[in-house]
Amino acid sequence: MGRMSGTDRPYDLVLFGATGFVGTLTARYLAAHAPRDLRWAVAGRDPGRLERLRESLPGGADVGVLRADAAEPATLRALAEHARVVATTVGPYVRYGEDLVAACADTGADYLDLTGEPEFVDLMYVRHDARARETGARLVHACGFDSVPHDLGVYFTVRQLPEGVPLTVDGYVSVDAAFSGGTLASALTQVARGRRMLAAARERARHEPRLPDRRVRAVAGAPRFAGEVGAWALPLPTLDPQIVRRSARALERYGPDFRYRHHAAVRRLPVALGGIAAVGAAAAAAQLPPARRWLSDRLKPGDGPSEQKRARSWFTVRFVGEGGGRRVYTEVAGGDPGYDETAKMFAEAALCLAFDDLPPSAGQVTTAQAMGDALTERLCAAGITFRVAARR
Repeated sequence: MGRMSGTDRPYDLVLFGATGFVGTLTARYLAAHAPRDLRWAVAGRDPGRLERLRESLPGGADVGVLRADAAEPATLRALAEHARVVATTVGPYVRYGEDLVAACADTGADYLDLTGEPEFVDLMYVRHDARARETGARLVHACGFDSVPHDLGVYFTVRQLPEGVPLTVDGYVSVDAAFSGGTLASALTQVARGRRMLAAARERARHEPRLPDRRVRAVAGAPRFAGEVGAWALPLPTLDPQIVRRSARALERYGPDFRYRHHAAVRRLPVALGGIAAVGAAAAAAQLPPARRWLSDRLKPGDGPSEQKRARSWFTVRFVGEGGGRRVYTEVAGGDPGYDETAKMFAEAALCLAFDDLPPSAGQVTTAQAMGDALTERLCAAGITFRVAARR
């Protein structure tokens, strides 16, 4: 692992896709909270929109503007060569993301995204992890609500339990929020590519090194009433448990035998049953191109919930961890998960990579592996709660 020098690059951080819904929120967060000496730029394919965004930002005169287009790999290479850290909101990532990952891996620039697409993450590991390890680039996927609260929440929970013993953690997610057109587009793309997603997972498994002395699992489980949180627990088929599993593989602190389960927590049984039926119907419809187009037309990329709606939104993820004869209850909580808090998580993760003293890492890494304590401290300071609720 050898990190290429980034000291001669003009920007500490470049935000690609800055004029999209989450991109704009992230740019505003950076303008309001980043250190004054941050050298940063906004990037995208429309210089006019980028200029208008810059003009709307406090201190925007000091923000650079770079033209880059996901359909033009040369512009992405130039973007990566100009930055120590590249943060991208441009998805669906399986369609538009790989060339930027490749450029960052090849030039040694750190890379962050907001993907919730397992296929994309697995393909990027197979195709670009080795090169990133050579250059020292850190490729960090899922740096928003997918999957920061879950990955760092499990990391936080594990640190409350004894070392060197088998550990289990269950996560229970509760959310009240709306979603944007970009999120809908990514979700429909993911559901429609089920076979390709499974093929990418199998290919990754062939490339991942074995753990000879440890066992790490993320299992789905079955729907059940979870008395420990007083809610119905429904398995969540999201990227989050895979990210947690990879953190556990990378960090011995998770113990010799680690198991994680990931659930949606629903108080009322009729709501739980209705949710299962709705997800099943949407998944079935997404397999048919006309139905998929109809669903995607309901909410266009770039659209999102209003500021008033986001102000009323919230999330809570409760964790129950056990090991060595001890049980601990922890919680990660915040406001609007998909947008305001995602922009906060995304921006703070980018600043963490740019400025914080972090343990050595390279290649495809998780937030817990690359930034665990430092990013947790940043998010706590920014208003996202990590707390121990009870011990037994």
